[in-house]
Parts: sequence; C-alpha cells; structure tokens
Amino acid sequence: MLLLSVDSSAVTASAALTDGDKIIKSEFINNGLTHSETLLPLIESAMQGHSYSELGAIAVTAGPGSFTGVRIGVATVKGLAFPNNIECISVSTLEAIAYNFVGENAVICAVMDARRMQFYNALFKAESGKITRICDDRAISANDLSRELVQYKRVIIAGDGAKLFFNSINLNNCELAPEDKIYQNGIGVAFAARYKEKIPASALMPVYLRPSQAERELKLKRNK
Repeated sequence: MLLLSVDSSAVTASAALTDGDKIIKSEFINNGLTHSETLLPLIESAMQGHSYSELGAIAVTAGPGSFTGVRIGVATVKGLAFPNNIECISVSTLEAIAYNFVGENAVICAVMDARRMQFYNALFKAESGKITRICDDRAISANDLSRELVQYKRVIIAGDGAKLFFNSINLNNCELAPEDKIYQNGIGVAFAARYKEKIPASALMPVYLRPSQAERELKLKRNK
C-alpha cells in the first residue's frame, strides 16, 4: 500500500512516502515552528510525481505535541484526504519516536517538552525488531518519570524534550538518543501506522493531553 506519512507536531517537520517496508522518499527539516509555510512543500517533495489518488492512506501524528503544530498537520492531511476520498491513520507522536529504535534492545522513553518541567511521555519496549507499548501517552513531571525509569536496565531517551529531561536526571541506566534518531520523522510515522486502523478524514482529530496555555489562562480568569 502506498502510504504518505506526515509529522509537524514539534519543532521539526517531515513527510515520507512508503510502500510497505520500502521507503520511496522522505523529507525532514528542523528550522522551528514554521510548518504553515513548510509542510505542504515537504509533502509535495516526498510525493515526487505520484498523485494523491494513488495513496492507500495518509498517516499523521495527531498528538501530543505543539498545539499549533498538531493542528497544522491534521488540517493539512484532512485537506489532502477529503478531495481524493483517502482514508487516514492517526498516530501518536510518542509512538512515532519509538519506531526510530526498532533495531535496539532497550526501553524507549519518548519525551516531548510540555513546559515547566512537565513532559508528554510514553514508554516502549524495543526488542527483537518489535516495538511494544508499556504505558499510555501521558503528561508527567520530570521527577516522577525519573523515579519510574530506575527499574529498567537500559533506557534510550528521545524526542524534542530528550536533552532537557536527560540533563535534569542522573541515572546510569539512561542514555540520550543520537542526533539522527532523537526526533520523530515521517518514516517512524509510517512504521507505526502499519498496525493501526484507517479512519475517514472526517474522524481525524488532534489529540491533546492537557488544555492549551490560552485555555488554562482563560480558566484562571473565570475562576477569579
């Protein structure tokens, strides 16, 4: 199945075109949150002459992550899917990160910066070429996550919050992911999407683990 996979959930943006295990083309940039300008050209480059009508589905990281970035990614995919009647696949950003480490034998600690030393996080077990989820996506403090990681023999920390979290802990069993694997990318989205159901574009929605800063500030004003 020809699959287009898209991510714009954090500071990076990426797109990949795959056919089963075959990677046809992938694109990746890390130049900050300018996804409204850069995402569609990335997608068009990844498609490299293929028409959208050829796609069996479009996969996208629907969250967690940057509220703006997630919305841009989901809206872009819906905009491509609707006119061509293409089904979509919703992928956890944290799970896409974990799929960078299929060849490892370790616990993958995917972390995204949620501000104020809070992280969006999920844990996955990488073993024998498979990725198995250990816990649901969640928002967790650095201290609570650090205490949880003590029980594992080897932990690889990855994601846009990896460096911040790694530098805040002192655990001998933890290592920082190499630079070329630290961020989520379209290929990881594609690999994670293989095991998920297709849904209509109308059912594709952003996934947020907590209210946005604007929503939190509005709530505080209302409670005064």
